[in-house]
Amino acid sequence: MARSDFRFHVTKRVRYAEIDAQAVVFNSRYLEYFDIGVTEYWRAAGVYDRWPDHSSPEFHVARAEVDYKAPILLDEEIDICVRAERAGRSSMTFLFELHGKGKDELRAAGRIVNVHVAEARGAASPVPEAFLALFEAFEGRALRA
Repeated sequence: MARSDFRFHVTKRVRYAEIDAQAVVFNSRYLEYFDIGVTEYWRAAGVYDRWPDHSSPEFHVARAEVDYKAPILLDEEIDICVRAERAGRSSMTFLFELHGKGKDELRAAGRIVNVHVAEARGAASPVPEAFLALFEAFEGRALRA
């Protein structure tokens, strides 16, 4: 996917605690970067304005994928690009790309499928319309499958 297909990104600098012995970002950190990205994406889409006490709908990660393309090194700044890809009855899929700051320089790509639950330990339930509407408005397109 072209970087220009992402309406949103947040920039982050790689810290010492995130690297391995070769001064390359450790593989598990990529999922943490995706989590930072989706948190800021939700903020930009208006989730925290709509639910200011962080009582927004609850989602659990059902699937996470990472494709590693090129190393990310200590002290580099990266752009975490996020896009809502689609919404199903009870799930939402987000796409991620990590690029060098301000560059079309793909370092990693990923996809996370989140499932909406009615309560923290509950079964899957439909994605609330008000929640989905925020992302459709932010993306400027329908997300429903």
